[in-house]
Amino acid sequence: MMSLARPMSLLGTLLLLGVVVSCVPPGGTPGGKGPGTTKTIYAATSDGLSISTDGGGSYTNYTSGLGNVIVKGVMAVSGTIYAATTGGLSISTNGGVSFSNYTTSDGLGSSFVSGVFISGSMIYAATTGGLSISSTSGISFTNYTAATNSLGSDLVNSVFVSGSTIYAATNNGLSISTDGGTSFTNYTTANGLGNNDVYAVFVSGSTIYAATNGGVSVSPATSIAFTNYTTSNGLVDNTIYGIYVLNSTIYAAVYGGLSVSSASSISFTNYGLSNGLESAVVNGVFVSGSTIYAATGATSTGGLAISTDGGSLFTDATNSNGLGSVVVNGVFVD
Repeated sequence: MMSLARPMSLLGTLLLLGVVVSCVPPGGTPGGKGPGTTKTIYAATSDGLSISTDGGGSYTNYTSGLGNVIVKGVMAVSGTIYAATTGGLSISTNGGVSFSNYTTSDGLGSSFVSGVFISGSMIYAATTGGLSISSTSGISFTNYTAATNSLGSDLVNSVFVSGSTIYAATNNGLSISTDGGTSFTNYTTANGLGNNDVYAVFVSGSTIYAATNGGVSVSPATSIAFTNYTTSNGLVDNTIYGIYVLNSTIYAAVYGGLSVSSASSISFTNYGLSNGLESAVVNGVFVSGSTIYAATGATSTGGLAISTDGGSLFTDATNSNGLGSVVVNGVFVD
């Protein structure tokens, strides 16, 4: 039977569900392969990094060299795979066959890495001990914290970069830096956020979308004041684990299903078990073209769900398709 046990705390959420990973390419656009090209799907699971090169029909699971088999998030850029694990940031240049792992000894704030984002030649690692930043060449991290750099909290759940602006989703607000991380301005419920537990953030054009423990919070990027959307706007639940925006459509990974809305007039439609999701706990979401990829799972039920019709019908990949675990914490498509 499907489990919908709600996490009792944010740390519990991180440990058990691998929440908060909605990793996206720089600028929030789909991967670079053109129409008609089979995409590579990277599924961050609780027992390895599972990769499909046939559109999600079958996966090969990789664990060799990972900091830990619990993979919280993943991003791939120019043939290099970056896996956020509970034991470090693991990087592969050979398709996942082997990884080099980076930890606190390389400057990470914590070896528990909740999410990763690559922008240009820079790596941004969201850790439970701060936001850690390194060049992709000669990897050595500089860590930014609440005490030194005014992050909302050292527990950083995910990170997004748009241009020269860094957005850090923390468990005490959304922290924004325009100077490379040296200083952050933190935004909270006082600025309209649904909750100070921010699990993920996405920037599309000039609009910020924050996935919080109290709804989807939306603000102009230039003059920050959030409007919060909840179950009263159609969300299936107010606990939002991930967020993705493409072609003026919002996709929210929710405790209870996948909620979808137009960005211009926000009113959500929900997709869940009746639409083919193996689990209604959606940990992350990625959209490429007209295809939705939903990372689902809690305890023993879940998988990587794919829909090509806007969410009306999902097809799920599970262990039988080669996934390392049916608990999929995040997904990236290239």
